[in-house]
Amino acid sequence: MGEEQKQQPEEEKAKIETLAHTLDEEKKRSEEYLTRLKYAQADFENLKKRSDRQLEEVKKYCNERLIVELLEVVDELEMAIKSGRSSKSTDVVTQGVEMTLKKLRKVLEKEGVSPIECLGKPFDPSKHNAVAKIEKAGVEDCTVIEEVRKGYTMRERVIRPSIVKIVVKPSSKTQEEMNQNE
Repeated sequence: MGEEQKQQPEEEKAKIETLAHTLDEEKKRSEEYLTRLKYAQADFENLKKRSDRQLEEVKKYCNERLIVELLEVVDELEMAIKSGRSSKSTDVVTQGVEMTLKKLRKVLEKEGVSPIECLGKPFDPSKHNAVAKIEKAGVEDCTVIEEVRKGYTMRERVIRPSIVKIVVKPSSKTQEEMNQNE
């Protein structure tokens, strides 16, 4: 029994040493993973900061091309005004302004801006603001009869609604008055 007892503590001691060695290796591996995680987290934070800076830069200058094209329109309007002052003919000024307006419409079209077609169409509150109702027989109720100010969409989204006048059915009293006048 004496030898068996001596052998048991030595086996246990060997197991403890093996476990201690395994524990040390796992601690080292754990520290290595933690270090890698810290580096990955720092890389992520740096990437986020760089992306935020780039996004701010894009926001800052995203309209630059549009502004340059609009400045050309400003130049043409200034030339039209200058020409109008030196010319006795209003035709020259009118032609200059028409050409400038045409160019401005092309710039807006390139940016996805287009006018809302509304005359003769049914009133649509998502595209139109009605400022007046005109009683008129023979025209479909709630039809746009006059455009006071153009509305515009930008890539299918309304950015400015049309200001319109719409037709409403004449009231029975108005209808009687119309019949009497005939």
